[in-house]
Amino acid sequence: MATEGNAEGTGRKRDDNFTMLQAFEWYTEGGGKHWSKLAKLAPDLGSTGFTAFWIPPPTKAAGPSSVGYDIYDLWDLGEFDQKDGNATKYGTKKELQEMVETAKQNRIVVYVDAVLNHKFGADSTEEFDATEVDYNDRTKDISDHHPIKGWTGFSFPGRDGKYSQMKWCFNHFTGVDYDDKTKKNQIFRIQGDGKCWATGVDKENMNYDYLMGADIDHKHPDVEKDLLEWGSWIIKEIGCSGFRFDAIKHIDREFIGKFVQHVRASSGRLKMFAVGEYWKDSLDDLDTYLTNLGYQFSVFDTPLHYNFKAAGEAGNSYDMRQIFDGTVVQKRPIDAVTLVDNHDTQVGQALESCVPSWFKPLAYALILLRPDGYPCVFWGDLYGCEGPEGNPQPAVHQLADIVRARKFFAYGELQEYWDHNNCIGWVRIGDEFHDGCAVVICNGDDEGYKRMYIGNEQAGKEGKEGNVWTDCLGWYQGETTIDDDGWGEFKCPARSISIWTRNNARGREEFCKRTD
Repeated sequence: MATEGNAEGTGRKRDDNFTMLQAFEWYTEGGGKHWSKLAKLAPDLGSTGFTAFWIPPPTKAAGPSSVGYDIYDLWDLGEFDQKDGNATKYGTKKELQEMVETAKQNRIVVYVDAVLNHKFGADSTEEFDATEVDYNDRTKDISDHHPIKGWTGFSFPGRDGKYSQMKWCFNHFTGVDYDDKTKKNQIFRIQGDGKCWATGVDKENMNYDYLMGADIDHKHPDVEKDLLEWGSWIIKEIGCSGFRFDAIKHIDREFIGKFVQHVRASSGRLKMFAVGEYWKDSLDDLDTYLTNLGYQFSVFDTPLHYNFKAAGEAGNSYDMRQIFDGTVVQKRPIDAVTLVDNHDTQVGQALESCVPSWFKPLAYALILLRPDGYPCVFWGDLYGCEGPEGNPQPAVHQLADIVRARKFFAYGELQEYWDHNNCIGWVRIGDEFHDGCAVVICNGDDEGYKRMYIGNEQAGKEGKEGNVWTDCLGWYQGETTIDDDGWGEFKCPARSISIWTRNNARGREEFCKRTD
């Protein structure tokens, strides 16, 4: 689905390699500058090999400096004077539209981060009946139902009914976590006819419908209608090509399915890309979710992230041949969005689980230079992270060149050499338009080595010069000559990678360019 959607949105060939950039990090600069910055970077990023931007929530949040996940108004994209200003943290609606158009001109599609689980920043409180529930067992009541005062009144006065006339009240939510009457913090399930926690959610805490804020009741007909209409509207309004759904393990699965099918049909984009954040280190749960949806949908490969983290922490005691065990990309490659880190796992965040820095080049080679999965590169790894305050994080050295290697060389049949616990390798034999590559990865304390078959065709390609291969990253100094039988000896530094190609391979002249 990602391949068809990217090809349709960018005019690229379907056999091109597609690469997503998570185009922000938690500490991305505010002040309304980000959309313009992305537009400025789009030509270089498109040239490097990025074909899609996953952008942060473009919708109005509870405050002007918010990252965007404390969602206030879906229909305000930085247009109306609400929550202390017109612009979001990232810029105005006009700047957003201009960025999307500039990205398209550089053959990059845009995916919107859709926060549909909850709302924050209500305009008023309301009184209603609710029942307190146990934090660790949301199905267990710990009080009788009684009146509370909650922040559930959303009238959006700055927008004044433009695009959507709906005003939200407590009937449109299933729960809150604060009683303004008693000033008590507790999870409260809102009472009402037929109102209960959603059932198609994760079973952590027995029912993980409630996450934060005012929890949206997706079974309410007014809610469903407004959210479906918003999905169709934003696709047309800014020209985006798909969605990243936040916190889907807290949203009724049936609603997610209905939303995606509705927008695909109403927009005429039947191959529209959709990926959900179901952040749980459990292949069984992710597989069950995808199976029960009954149609193509992608998830981020959380188990793969945790494998990378474990490998980095274990060093040379980790068996690299097991790196894909228990992952989505191994079991359901067409549905896997592979990643190394993101805005939730980065330093300073609640889900902090960073992959150790030394291992990140190895991890990126594993997701970018092999055929399975749809790789997503984290902004903080490409450019570095601005925070947390006093502890900014560096970029991954030459990550842009690893992306370029995917663009130019990671094509054709995969031949694997997974015969050592500390050193693995593979060959992509190339195709009519690409010359292929040989990759060596080593997590050991000594230099890595692999003897790999390139093929008789490569051995004789472009005469004698075509027999000489070097590491396009320049991390391993030296060269290897492909013998008459098509075999070569390829090395890489300890705890590192090398990406070998013919010296005169198509695209080699593009390497070591800056992406900033």
